[in-house]
Amino acid sequence: MPEDTGQTGLQNGRVVAFLKTIGPVLLVFALFAAGTYALYRLLEPVNIRDVFEQARSVPTQHLVAAFAATFAGYLALIGYDWSALKYLGRKIPLPVIMVGGFLGYSFGNTIGVSAISGGAVRFRIYSAFGLNAFEIAAISTFVSLAFGIGIVIIGLTALALHPYALGEMISWPPGEIRLLAAGTAILSVGVMTWLSVTGKSLKIRSFEIPAPSVGILFGQLLFTLADTSMAALTLYVLMPDSAPDFITFLAIFAAASMLGVLSHVPGGVGVFETIIIATLPAGVPVEHAAAALLLYRIIFYLVPFALAMVFVALNEARLASGLAARFMGDVSEQMLPVMRAISSIAPAVAGTASLGLGIWMLLMAVLPAARPSEIDPGDVLIAVVLEGGALLLAALGTIVILLALGLFRRISGAFWLTLAAFGAGIVASILNEVDTDTALVLAVAIMVLLPLKREFYRSAKLTHNVLSPEWFALVSGIALCAAALLILTHEATPYSNGLWITFSADALTPRALRAGLLASAVMMFFLILLALRPARLKGAEPTVDVMALAAEVIKTGSNPSANLALTGDKSLFFSDRKDAFIMYAEQGKSWVVLGDPVGPATSMRDLAWAFGDAAYAANARPVFYEVSEKYLSLWVEMGLTLQKIGEEAVINLPAFSLAGGRFKNLRSVQNKSLKQGQRLEVLHPPHSAALLEDLKRVSDAWLGLKNTQEKRFSVGRFNEEYLQRFPLALVRRDGRIIAFANLLQAPTEKSASIDLMRYVPAEGDGIMDFLFVELILYWRDAGYKTFSL
Repeated sequence: MPEDTGQTGLQNGRVVAFLKTIGPVLLVFALFAAGTYALYRLLEPVNIRDVFEQARSVPTQHLVAAFAATFAGYLALIGYDWSALKYLGRKIPLPVIMVGGFLGYSFGNTIGVSAISGGAVRFRIYSAFGLNAFEIAAISTFVSLAFGIGIVIIGLTALALHPYALGEMISWPPGEIRLLAAGTAILSVGVMTWLSVTGKSLKIRSFEIPAPSVGILFGQLLFTLADTSMAALTLYVLMPDSAPDFITFLAIFAAASMLGVLSHVPGGVGVFETIIIATLPAGVPVEHAAAALLLYRIIFYLVPFALAMVFVALNEARLASGLAARFMGDVSEQMLPVMRAISSIAPAVAGTASLGLGIWMLLMAVLPAARPSEIDPGDVLIAVVLEGGALLLAALGTIVILLALGLFRRISGAFWLTLAAFGAGIVASILNEVDTDTALVLAVAIMVLLPLKREFYRSAKLTHNVLSPEWFALVSGIALCAAALLILTHEATPYSNGLWITFSADALTPRALRAGLLASAVMMFFLILLALRPARLKGAEPTVDVMALAAEVIKTGSNPSANLALTGDKSLFFSDRKDAFIMYAEQGKSWVVLGDPVGPATSMRDLAWAFGDAAYAANARPVFYEVSEKYLSLWVEMGLTLQKIGEEAVINLPAFSLAGGRFKNLRSVQNKSLKQGQRLEVLHPPHSAALLEDLKRVSDAWLGLKNTQEKRFSVGRFNEEYLQRFPLALVRRDGRIIAFANLLQAPTEKSASIDLMRYVPAEGDGIMDFLFVELILYWRDAGYKTFSL
């Protein structure tokens, strides 16, 4: 039987598209799993309790030094944004840069994808001061390149000074390592300096990046040196006395940071720690190094994140004009746009914090705080209390992890359920061996989250938009880490089936196993619930009633292109109030939206989120095509990636004139056409059948010339029912129609555009130029403000 090549090609295309979607997620998860396994093997001989005891015994002066180095490091990180803005030639007040830089790096470093999450924070803050999305993307690119190039040069320089630093990983002779590292560092600096002095650009495939000035280049290298050195110093002062000297350690730190970034694992977790421990000299106790790394993660990442979270909460409370506003005073005019912009990042921050706290609650359930010697094994009441506390904390931690995505999506129910889970978690923590530390953290979390309540306004279902590859990878990573910690913590207890039914106050391992089992059961129940949920309805098909409803919404809009919803080849997704809609078409696994949502701005946020939920529920992804800058902050809020593919040419009609040398050729075309007897005529619907028949002949002749068929989706097509909805512009010569176009308009905003354009090929050149010139003059004289080409 002959092979159906078309069907096979379609299937292969779908497989490739699927692999492109799932491949990066699987790769990151594989690298994370490999790093976790390598770290587990390195920590296998270590008792995890000894690590925590060592962390608690670090001298106070070392902790103070680590916090001071972290403070200095974040000041240097703010310098990245200052350099980037200077590179772009944009001036923003220093307090704004400090807020934007601190929040961007505090959240970006913790989330692990700083160029994205940090860029999202910058977009909200810097756009309030006139920067567009592409300038802000340029800042993120500058920051990423500055860090990447800078840390490579710093690492190579340190390696040239101390070629033995990576002796545990590289078996080359020290002389060769020194020569190669020094040569590469000098060459890198030389190339960057040459590009900077000559004003040339760095070309990477299709990307071209102009080199910064010499001052900005070396200033940024100093910022990177300060940032990397302070980050390394934060970890170094927490290391035991047997650690190598600082320059040697700097080379180790730079190598671990580079590999952590290249792995694309969030925060380089697992990869960074593995490289550090593997490259340290044998004289450094592994449990001491592990304790230092644990404290480093807390001090350099979690503490700034917590401070930024408190800053966002206080800002929200201050803007609410309540007690906080009276106590802290009014926001200055200069900082008011910044403070308002910060409110929009509250859901993402709350979701990330809740996810971390959920993980913490889960780990505390499988990692008892008390030792067996501190508990009376025969006390049944204590045994029941401890068992209940551990099981409840594990279940609540899992629930909070599942609710975190709802917080990202601004769902009101997720917010209040999370607060309730934290409240119950306080009780569970007290029952779980009187864990007052966890109880205090959860109480503080409730107080920090409460001021953010107005940002969670959506009433969407919690079961929508969760079955994504990224979400599964995240949950799997959490489960992997929890399982690894459970094994490390209780490895001294040999496993047997009897552990599951052992019940006593000092039965720490059985209790941890049962807590882990309950957490897994809760997770599995939720996944089954998701798998069995009914399919979400798609958008409305273009029936007569639907088209009539869409036409009414379009009349109140400001975008003439919204009329493309009436072509009949797209589905329409309406808001709950039916006052706004999104037009889209399905292409493979994508729901591709054409243009901005149509309707009042007050309905856009709920409509866009509901559309995204529906797309994900249908195992598809939302794509917004040909959107303007009007709702860019909303797309960023939804976690979408911005890609510039072109610009729209819009004519300011009141200022338009054919006078002057600039439009000499257009005047010539117009005058020649008028002398040949060409005239523009605009007819309003309804149109006669005879007229449409004449236009059909023109359209067929044009299609024959182009050797093509009617296009769809982003442009109109020749369809009598469609053309009956719009004014038609006709170009006649001696009474014959030689060209036509249908006109799109938004009367409320005095804005117009053009859609279908056809002409008779045999009638010569210049017809379309004449049509455009006459239309521009027609709309200008009609009092319209803009005309989109």
